[in-house]
Amino acid sequence: MSLNIGVSSCFMYPDPSRVVFGHKSLCYLEKDMARYLSKDGVLPLLIPDLEEQRLLEFLSDMDGIVLQGGSDLAPESYGETPIDPKKWPGDRYRDLYEFKIVDFAIKNHIPLYGICRGFQVINCFLGGSLYQDLPSQIESTTLHRDAEKYDHIKHRVKVIPGTHLEKMYAGKKVLDVNTVHHQGVKTLGQNLEIEALSTEDDIIEAFTRIDDQSYILGVQWHPEFSHTIGDQLDNPDLLLEHFYERVKEQKCK
Repeated sequence: MSLNIGVSSCFMYPDPSRVVFGHKSLCYLEKDMARYLSKDGVLPLLIPDLEEQRLLEFLSDMDGIVLQGGSDLAPESYGETPIDPKKWPGDRYRDLYEFKIVDFAIKNHIPLYGICRGFQVINCFLGGSLYQDLPSQIESTTLHRDAEKYDHIKHRVKVIPGTHLEKMYAGKKVLDVNTVHHQGVKTLGQNLEIEALSTEDDIIEAFTRIDDQSYILGVQWHPEFSHTIGDQLDNPDLLLEHFYERVKEQKCK
């Protein structure tokens, strides 16, 4: 069975100092994400920034949808004002583009997998909110992001007993995951179930909404980056396998 997996675009906006396409907006897919999603029988397809009707027509051909990482969400997208507009204004344009994708996926029962920013997008679309900057808004000894080390740092998350994540990882209580984020979930979106918390500061690191009508899986870490310190992390492919199994089941209905 072949699967069409739509992947939300990262955006790069016009910048005349950029040598290539400096005056144009770009939609792109990060390479590690493309390699992570590309399995036998799976075709990852970048979801372009189209006029709404064309976008919805494109989405109707998708069997599953992945929301990839990237820029911060704009605080306006979850009912707040920026605590530092110069440092963390976010990307309101991309927020609205991805909110349309999430809305279509939920209404049409298309399985969703949100990664880092994508995890935060789903949470805010469903009425949740974010810490705009973890280091300045909470007290914690956990390092969630290091700009220089980037995808070479990790921390531990505790798996909530009885959850889907616990089943995916054969009953493991603690997972080692990478971490590349300075924002995090403050209030949880509607009907989402917490699957894992950071061990030191209880920041929400994974959630689901899985029932007969919906499949939403979200993680705050970057499974697609795991190869950089792979032997130190728990298997990222278990998440993807679970997602693809549900995509196949939904496609057969």
